[in-house]
Amino acid sequence: QVQLVESGGGLAQPGGSLRLSCAASGITLDYPAIGWFRQAPGQEREGVSCIRSSDGSLYYADSVKGRFTISRDNAKNAVYLQMNSLKPENTAVYYCATPNPIDGCTVVANTYEDGVDYWGKGTLVTVSS
Repeated sequence: QVQLVESGGGLAQPGGSLRLSCAASGITLDYPAIGWFRQAPGQEREGVSCIRSSDGSLYYADSVKGRFTISRDNAKNAVYLQMNSLKPENTAVYYCATPNPIDGCTVVANTYEDGVDYWGKGTLVTVSS
């Protein structure tokens, strides 16, 4: 049984940082891609970032480029999202997800939710002073 469990969410001040973790079980991180989505209050879910296993290539949504960094630790079967210079508009539930092997990170880039094989339950990030 595949499980993706996010942690690391919480309250951060504007300009602050948080590091989200996603622990994977029942699946190895040589799955073709793994990424992060988020859903802000009252808004649709959107793709945030993705890492491709074959060559380590990365995807970031324009709104987070230069501030967020995705990484993985294959030994721990975990993927991380380091979020710096947080803004109030980054407030959202952040979800770890594994796109299907055929479409890979394009699922995240295009926010193609039906293309996700497995979802975590999400972790809430609140950015507020």
